[in-house]
Amino acid sequence: MGFALDFAYILYIAIPMAILSFIASYLTKSTFQKYSKFIGSRGVTGAEAARIMLERNGVYDCRIEPISGSLTDHYDPRDRTLRLSEDVYSSRSLSAIGVACHEAGHALQHASNYAFLNFRSSLVPMVSLTSNLSIWVIGLGTLMGFNKTLMTIGCILLAVAVLFAIVTLPVEWDASARAKKAMVTAGLVTPQESEHAGKVLNAAFLTYLAAAVSSIMTLLYYLWRAGILGGNNDD
Repeated sequence: MGFALDFAYILYIAIPMAILSFIASYLTKSTFQKYSKFIGSRGVTGAEAARIMLERNGVYDCRIEPISGSLTDHYDPRDRTLRLSEDVYSSRSLSAIGVACHEAGHALQHASNYAFLNFRSSLVPMVSLTSNLSIWVIGLGTLMGFNKTLMTIGCILLAVAVLFAIVTLPVEWDASARAKKAMVTAGLVTPQESEHAGKVLNAAFLTYLAAAVSSIMTLLYYLWRAGILGGNNDD
């Protein structure tokens, strides 16, 4: 029965979540590439757009620097550094402006002590530890015939990563909302161009949504296997 239930996980959880993640990733990359061909009429680069957005909102202590890779853009609250990928930092495309302003939105969240960002940041050290431990504990519990005690401990550890994925959603949505508003009010793009740049951010949000759904479904499955959600555990 263990083999059958493992097969059920692959069939009903792993495969659908992999497909969902692929679709979200594809939409993000294809939308970014589509609007990377449209140059903003104001002529600003991604780095310039981020700097203007930050300074217009009173943030002057955030460094902006390039980073290698594609779509590796992120804001690091530990050293107040906004790192923009090669496709964003010096590009004048609508995609670059949208992504840069989104990351600048995270810097503004940090400056304003946005609660969800602070909470997510506080979870980072714990997530790094518990995510790795949960894999080993759940794996051991599975090998021992879905041992309820081990599965329960593994689920508790896994729940930290699930919480992180859920908290990430409002953080990313709010950063995009700030970006969409600031792009127009700061004169970085026209209202019509803002709609196009916003589509890039909407597509990118799907990747975070897919990750959250995947983590939730995985946790629910193992909670069921532990017998906590009505599963028939054979300890």
